[in-house]
Amino acid sequence: MDRLIIEAVIDNIVYSNPDNGYVICEADSKEEGQFYAVGYMPGISEGENAEFTGSWITHPEYGEQFKVELYKTIMPSDEISMIKYLGSGMIKGVREATAKKLVEAFGKDVFEIIAASPERLAELKGISRSKAQMISASFNEQRAVQNIVMFLQQYNISPNLAVKIHKLFGADAIAKIKEDPYSLANQIDGISFRKADNIASGMGIPKNSPKRIRCGVMYFLRDAAYAIGHVYMPRELLMEHTVYELGVSDAEVQNAVTELIAERSIMCDRIDGEDACYIYNFYHDESYIARRLSMMAAQCGKYSMTALAAEEAIAEFEKEHDIQLAPAQSEAVITALSGRCMVLTGGPGTGKTTTINTIISLLEDMKLNIALAAPTGRAAKRMTQITGREAKTIHRLLGAQLLGGAHVFSHDEDDPLTADVVILDEVSMIDTPLMASFLKAVKPGGRVIFSGDSDQLPSVGPGNVLHDIIESGAIPVIKLTRIFRQSSESLIIVNAHRINRGEPPELEDRTRDFFFMRRRTPEAAVATITELYTKRLPGAYSVDPMADIQVLTPTKKGLSGTVELNKRLQSVINPPRQEKREHQYGQTVFREGDKVMQVKNNYDIEYTCADGTKGTGIYNGDIGVIDSIHTEDKYMLITFDDDKTIEYPFTSLDELELAYAITVHKSQGSEFGYVIIPACSFIPMLMSRNLLYTAVTRAKKMVVIVGSEKTIMNMTNNNSFSKRFTGLKERLIKIRERSADIEDKDTENN
Repeated sequence: MDRLIIEAVIDNIVYSNPDNGYVICEADSKEEGQFYAVGYMPGISEGENAEFTGSWITHPEYGEQFKVELYKTIMPSDEISMIKYLGSGMIKGVREATAKKLVEAFGKDVFEIIAASPERLAELKGISRSKAQMISASFNEQRAVQNIVMFLQQYNISPNLAVKIHKLFGADAIAKIKEDPYSLANQIDGISFRKADNIASGMGIPKNSPKRIRCGVMYFLRDAAYAIGHVYMPRELLMEHTVYELGVSDAEVQNAVTELIAERSIMCDRIDGEDACYIYNFYHDESYIARRLSMMAAQCGKYSMTALAAEEAIAEFEKEHDIQLAPAQSEAVITALSGRCMVLTGGPGTGKTTTINTIISLLEDMKLNIALAAPTGRAAKRMTQITGREAKTIHRLLGAQLLGGAHVFSHDEDDPLTADVVILDEVSMIDTPLMASFLKAVKPGGRVIFSGDSDQLPSVGPGNVLHDIIESGAIPVIKLTRIFRQSSESLIIVNAHRINRGEPPELEDRTRDFFFMRRRTPEAAVATITELYTKRLPGAYSVDPMADIQVLTPTKKGLSGTVELNKRLQSVINPPRQEKREHQYGQTVFREGDKVMQVKNNYDIEYTCADGTKGTGIYNGDIGVIDSIHTEDKYMLITFDDDKTIEYPFTSLDELELAYAITVHKSQGSEFGYVIIPACSFIPMLMSRNLLYTAVTRAKKMVVIVGSEKTIMNMTNNNSFSKRFTGLKERLIKIRERSADIEDKDTENN
């Protein structure tokens, strides 16, 4: 699509979002006549002359519009335009009458006087000194935003990001960027090292600048953590990568790493026989987890039972509830009652729910205070359903809040949780920083029971915590493997275990709850998925697609990715209608009735429950439905899980995505009645066994896989996974071995 440049006068601001600078305006051009311009244009005002760079688009409801990619403004020079600009409402304290008074008094010098000599405004009747200062400050603020937008446009930084930069750095933003453009990569979400480096290069900063190399090293460590899951990088690999990517010498990178270690931005340690470079906080988080778990494993819990007493309690429980625990289940219960920490793991249908409920009942008989938690809202909701007790998200349990732009927890070592026992579910999803924060909040003498399936996908964030704990052998681990008879009747469970063992799933049995629909092309697969979601499954099983059916896909990209699938499903199940309001944010159109997912933790947003109670916090993975859109007041009314209704501001829409189709990673910790999975050709790193296993185990009633049998087999056969550099396993083993050596020496001395 060709980019065009149009000069125009801003006649009317139809809509303006002050938080991100998104504007819809009417403009008048000599060449194009009157038209609507839409895009991120922070600080733009009526009466201004503007030069727009962009392209024509057709909105399904509002028709032809000019989508602005870049813009620059030219201060108005004629009297009518100056009055319109000053009286547009963008400048505090100035309306049309005041604007007219200012222009009549100062003429073409009005803007310079407002900016630099506000005391002269107070010479006019009706303008006090305080009001003059307010007018000047507001005018300069608007110009500062526009200046930084136009300054950053030359480096391909969007106006939306420019607003974020201005909010953080203030009126001196341009000076601060010129002084150290790499500070953007360290402090602004959405500014990568590459973007900051592009700005620095444009300013003439040499490629071997120490600031550039230090920032590059930290960027590569952070990127390795949040893009791949590494907690550290081997020093040699970090050096090689930095030298190659930045085009600098070994000595220059070595100096940068040494400086970062000296200033405690990086910690170095010896892991797996090589030097490991950690971001400072990750090193302390991983070390803390190892020390705390090892200490807990070595101690008995308060009011712990002996193994014999636990066996007697189990026998009484079995008799009272007319059940018979399997040997591994009994072992898990005994371990939970007699120790301070343990891991309970196992696949679907192996009795984890029965085991957890037995543990809870017997711990309650011991008069212990128990807290239940899970990483996501949906996982916590499911835990509540299967136990009959309230479960919270970990963030809510720990009292998460946003303080000074950083996420902090109110419960820690200084203010621990009051619970005697915390049972934590879906632990495979928990990354290293969150696990460290959780353990810091467990009170002295408190117990922890971890539950999770180590064969599912690892956490999105850095680390492989559950896997490392299990592999270390440092704390008791009970793995449930027996599939109970009633579960063995489900082909979902049978095939999940077959996939997990690397065996081909049964695809031809059409009598139970697992179906395969062979389609030769992604186009055919997507057409079938759309039909299944909107017609076939709702018609055959009388289910609500919004509440009961979920499409899970490995990827965001391509025809079978979430972006395209959501557009397709939205257009069929919730198409545009005159009576339905909608709001476009970026490339996404949000419409009343849409199914949406929260994709970031927001600790401060307020919600109201159906019973009128209020609270704060909505979390990554929570799913809801847009009840109404209020364009004038700039918010949506969304009802999330557990009937939590939120007035969701347009300024937070970067935290929201359509959720007719979601990625398998986002589905972790959730269960859905009916799951549809596309099996098309994906990039190699997504063709993995644990990804397919995770997707299949999200379904309670039915799985339908649509696509290629070859893709299913390739994923089942691929048990390889990207190695994550973590030191937790080795740290746990070393502590255990040191403890064993001390015990041996004590025995010899005695």
